[in-house]
This record gives sequence, C-alpha cells and structure tokens, in this order.
Amino acid sequence: METDFASFEAKTPADRTVMHVLYGLHTVAWASMGTLAVIALVINYIKRSDEHDPLYVNHHSYMIATFWWTVLWLVVTGPLWVLLIAPGAIAYAIIGLWYLYRCIRGWLRFADNRQPR
Repeated sequence: METDFASFEAKTPADRTVMHVLYGLHTVAWASMGTLAVIALVINYIKRSDEHDPLYVNHHSYMIATFWWTVLWLVVTGPLWVLLIAPGAIAYAIIGLWYLYRCIRGWLRFADNRQPR
C-alpha cells in the first residue's frame, strides 16, 4: 500500500512554535523540579501519535528518550545520596548537565531543520 503524501498537511509556523515551546519546557524543567518536563512529556506523546512528518516524529521521540534516560539515571544513582551527600550531588549534577546538553542540542538541531541525532 502506498502512502499518499499529498494528503498530509503542510507544517505551519504554529507547529514549529509548539516544538520550540516543548524544547523550552524540557530545558527549564530543573526550575520546576521536573514538573515542566512531565507536562512536556505528555504533550510529546500526544503530538507524536498524530504526527506524520519524520523530522517532528524524531524530535518528539528524542525528547521522550531524553526524559526517560534521565529518570533511569536519577533512579540508578539515587542510592549514592545514602552513602554521602557529595557522590549523590555530583551524580545528579552530571545527569542534569547531560539533560541540559541534550535539550539544547536537540533544540538547535530542530531550529536548523535537522534530525536530532
């Protein structure tokens, strides 16, 4: 079965704005203790399911993967806080910087109409 690409709607400036807002929410999530990231994650899942443009699908998937990998590493390194505060703080700082790097990198690549990876 062939896909009729003519039936897909063209991307609008509003579509781009939504992606920029989602990247922004993920990027400043640290200021809300992750609440903004969870809100953005839900929107990422909703928007990705309705998306046909591979660029947008990949960016939604990239943000979703970044969120879940961050949660995994926060859980895995959580016990370091029990040992001493310093190892836990160092681990969380590294994870936070990695998350910030992924958000900014993906956002810049989206702004250039490039795939996130």
